[in-house]
Amino acid sequence: MDLDVVNMFVIAGGTLAIPILAFVASFLLWPSALIRIYYWYWRRTLGMQVRYVHHEDYQFCYSFRGRPGHKPSILMLHGFSAHKDMWLSVVKFLPKNLHLVCVDMPGHEGTTRSSLDDLSIDGQVKRIHQFVECLKLNKKPFHLVGTSMGGQVAGVYAAYYPSDVSSLCLVCPAGLQYSTDNQFVQRLKELQDSAAVEKIPLIPSTPEEMSEMLQLCSYVRFKVPQQILQGLVDVRIPHNNFYRKLFLEIVSEKSRYSLHQNMDKIKVPTQIIWGKQDQVLDVSGADMLAKSIANCQVELLENCGHSVVMERPRKTAKLIIDFLAFVHNTDNKKLD
Repeated sequence: MDLDVVNMFVIAGGTLAIPILAFVASFLLWPSALIRIYYWYWRRTLGMQVRYVHHEDYQFCYSFRGRPGHKPSILMLHGFSAHKDMWLSVVKFLPKNLHLVCVDMPGHEGTTRSSLDDLSIDGQVKRIHQFVECLKLNKKPFHLVGTSMGGQVAGVYAAYYPSDVSSLCLVCPAGLQYSTDNQFVQRLKELQDSAAVEKIPLIPSTPEEMSEMLQLCSYVRFKVPQQILQGLVDVRIPHNNFYRKLFLEIVSEKSRYSLHQNMDKIKVPTQIIWGKQDQVLDVSGADMLAKSIANCQVELLENCGHSVVMERPRKTAKLIIDFLAFVHNTDNKKLD
């Protein structure tokens, strides 16, 4: 083989070795950085752009794709201790001609975190309304989607601001009052009674606790490498004190059952999506909502837990699209 060709392979091998070694080093030493890069890359691939908007001195961070058109815009509210990027797995399967907005909830990720902020469900609803008005998203009624805590906020928002919302999708929402507590809620009450707030299962501080949380929230048993678990924990640990404060606020007497107390005020067409094997919030909540909301469709997903968005993103996207088409066609027929 010609010496120049040998040199070419040596140089090429060395060039390839550098990014490979960098990737391995990041994976082993800085998994949290790798996770951030992963979300950045996914947003870029899906065409989601990050922007900031301010209401007085309060900053909201959000991502969006598309522009408002004849179809309703879609505003998506994430759950407790998550962020706007949790919706990316669903966004992947949504049509690109829809106007999508995913906002960081109060105190999360790029949205302002203030010790003076009202973190109750009512307080969060008011903040989201400020965000909506900043974007003028309610210039035309929009479709509101929320999951878990975000579902509770979405449901109460639809009750408080009915003219803003054209239709509603609640994915295993919190805020309902059950006749009997499931195992998870019983454990939470025991922790509250013993004041052991450091042990809240939804606020992991070790890779082992992160693994337990994933098993609690998901029916599908994901095999997550130890380094990724460590990265997920590293990303969360700086925020855990805030998460504990927020958690105690949303399970307080003021907020715990706020969706239940307002569900009969929801008048827009509503879709309920719930995993049948949800261990966090019992699936019987879907029936409660269906009995209280006049125009309501219920979709129960087999072999699916609380993390519907993560476990069944394609199905979730299809259900949302089909529901929007149904509501849109129904509205058009009323106009004919």
